[in-house]
Amino acid sequence: MIVWTVANQKGGVGKTTTTVTLGSLLALKGKKVLLVDTDPHASLSYYFGVDSEELSSSLYDVFLAHKNLTADRVLDSLCPTKFDSLFILPATMALATLDRSMGHQGGMGLIIKKALELVEDEFDFAIMDCPPVLGVLMVNALAACERILIPVQTEFLALKGLERMMHTLEIMKKSQPRDYTYTIVPTMYDKRTNAALEAYKKLRATYGDLVWNGVVPVDTRFRDASQAQSPLPVFHPRSRGVYAYNSLLNFLLSQEPNQ
Repeated sequence: MIVWTVANQKGGVGKTTTTVTLGSLLALKGKKVLLVDTDPHASLSYYFGVDSEELSSSLYDVFLAHKNLTADRVLDSLCPTKFDSLFILPATMALATLDRSMGHQGGMGLIIKKALELVEDEFDFAIMDCPPVLGVLMVNALAACERILIPVQTEFLALKGLERMMHTLEIMKKSQPRDYTYTIVPTMYDKRTNAALEAYKKLRATYGDLVWNGVVPVDTRFRDASQAQSPLPVFHPRSRGVYAYNSLLNFLLSQEPNQ
């Protein structure tokens, strides 16, 4: 199973959109995909019509059961979607209490990694959506993946947020025995504005080859698809946004040795 984490310490940059769109594109290609919602606000879960507050089990319960975690326990926490091959491990607001209640315990940063390893034979891909806050949830998501996707809105305040994220990743590298692969994804690009163009140029000048050489454009159909609780590749498969994410996915798959 290939594991990607979508993370940035700034909100509103397209993390959930990136997770949903890449996951649904992979499902449309016949891959079996698990989307993991690690954000207590549960935007990813709600996107697919999953009200995790009404569920009997969620990612929070996986954390609670970490000492006796089994594959069945993880699988019992999953929710199906309209795609036969796409599943959600939903979030709940109770996740917001983890740092206070369990953050001091040893091994708390590797629970999601353990959970994914238990079900790795069931899925081809897992993609995790992160909260914009550094804590036990983001640490778990980063520790469990091979590649980190960092969506960055093409405007200057978002570039400042990226600096914080890159600093966090440097800290993580010191505590992990392996290197991470980063891909910075420019999002919400509006070619009509000089501000977006200048922000993109600065992004490329600062981070070079870490930046994907495409952009995800501003596309109002993302909002329409979200309102319809349908991934954009299904809601409007010929939209500019789908074309951009298809290009991103092809790039990412070209970087995976077994794809």
